[in-house]
Amino acid sequence: MDPLPTDRASSPDHASSPDHAWYASPVVAVLAVVALLLAGGLAAWLLQPQAQDRQGTGDPPRAFRYLALGDSLAAGYQPETGDDKNGGYVGAVLAGLRSANPGREITAVNLGCSGETTQTLVDGGLCTYPQGSQLQQALAQLRVKDAPPVEVITIDIGANDVIACISPSGVDGGCAAAAVTEVSDTLADVLTKLRTAAPQAKIVVLDYYNPFLAAWLLGSRGEQVAKQSTTSLDSLNSAIAAVAAANGAELAEVSGAFSTNDFTVASGSATPSNVQQICQLTWMCSRADIHANDAGYEVLADAVLATLKAS
Repeated sequence: MDPLPTDRASSPDHASSPDHAWYASPVVAVLAVVALLLAGGLAAWLLQPQAQDRQGTGDPPRAFRYLALGDSLAAGYQPETGDDKNGGYVGAVLAGLRSANPGREITAVNLGCSGETTQTLVDGGLCTYPQGSQLQQALAQLRVKDAPPVEVITIDIGANDVIACISPSGVDGGCAAAAVTEVSDTLADVLTKLRTAAPQAKIVVLDYYNPFLAAWLLGSRGEQVAKQSTTSLDSLNSAIAAVAAANGAELAEVSGAFSTNDFTVASGSATPSNVQQICQLTWMCSRADIHANDAGYEVLADAVLATLKAS
């Protein structure tokens, strides 16, 4: 997802993105802060190493790499700090892998680019990579000789394609449908190339939460925008799931972890469960910023790790 402009001294060169207009809208700026605390964390668990990874007595630990691709969520963006490629969900996934594989040296290569779309991931033009684009840089990493193998790949991409079709006045359905088709076609090509280059790696594709649920807090018109945007995000997430299944990848169901489609209003509450989750796990209700906060990135990481454990 595309962040607001910020100074990124340690990130790839980044051009501004047109998606910022939504966040800057005076309508969105009046979103109220819903003071809801996230009670506890998701259950902790360990991702067990595969049988072929086990070493004999006295053997040195076997090393492997974790390759992360995607947009600003992969880059770990937060409004107060900008990109944090050692943090966000990628950092938490790396920590989970290390905890589950004691004695093995695991390193992460995070190629995430804030504002990346499916097109720029393939063609470049937004962030600067030696190989020209994020995809080509990833493929180069997979071809590196005399380096530990890449055993885990994660990718989140497509949200910025659809966000361009959403505004405070509603959702452009035709635009969103065309964007979903573009995501489906391009992501299929990306996964095919990654699978060919890394036939033994576990590839996990993340779907998306819906930050525009926060519009619910603006009244009847906002409720309509929240529901329309959910329909568009559902279409995007369905396409991502289908492409992952058809191309040898697993799906991390972030949308479910964020209760994206649960409009239930609990007794004594003024807002639906999914709106509460967005306010708890992102900056949307407090800063009109679509990105996950620390708690939200932990939820994304838990979804990835749960998928890796089950695969």
